[in-house]
Amino acid sequence: MTQKQFHSEYLPLAADLYRVAFYILESRAEAEDAVQDTYLKLWELREGLDQVRSPKAYSMTLLRNICLDRLRRAQKMNAEGPAVQFASELPQDENLDAKRRLRRVLEAINALPDGQRKVLLMHTVEGLSYEEISRITGMNNLTLRVLLSQARKKLKLIK
Repeated sequence: MTQKQFHSEYLPLAADLYRVAFYILESRAEAEDAVQDTYLKLWELREGLDQVRSPKAYSMTLLRNICLDRLRRAQKMNAEGPAVQFASELPQDENLDAKRRLRRVLEAINALPDGQRKVLLMHTVEGLSYEEISRITGMNNLTLRVLLSQARKKLKLIK
C-alpha cells in the first residue's frame, strides 16, 4: 500500500477511532495515545493492508485490542504497584463500575449469535446503512432489522 492510499483510506477514520477509544478508556489522553498506537501499527502493517476488505472494521478491531491491552496493563500495575490513574472526571469507584459494565457489554457482544453480532457491529461500529449491510451480507432489510433488534434486546438485559 502506498502512502497516498494509506492517507486516503485510513486517516479519515481518526474521529471514529478516537470516539471508540474514548468510550473504552474514558480518558482523552489515553484515547489519543491509543489512536496514535493504532496508526503506528497500521503503518507497520501497510504492506498487507491491500488485502483488507473493510479498512474501518480492521482499524476498529485493532484499536479495540490496543485499548483492552492498555486496560489490562493498567489493572496489572494497580495490582502490583503504583496506581495508574486515567484522567477521568468520574470518581474512582464509578470509573471501575463503568469499566466493568463495558467488559460485560463486550462479553455479551461476543456471545451473540454470529448473524446478530455481525449486523450489530456493521451498523453500530462501522456505521454502515441497512442497504450497505444488505449488499455485503446478501440479507434483506427486514432480516437485518430483526437481527439488530434481537441483538439490542439481548444487550439491554445486561446490568
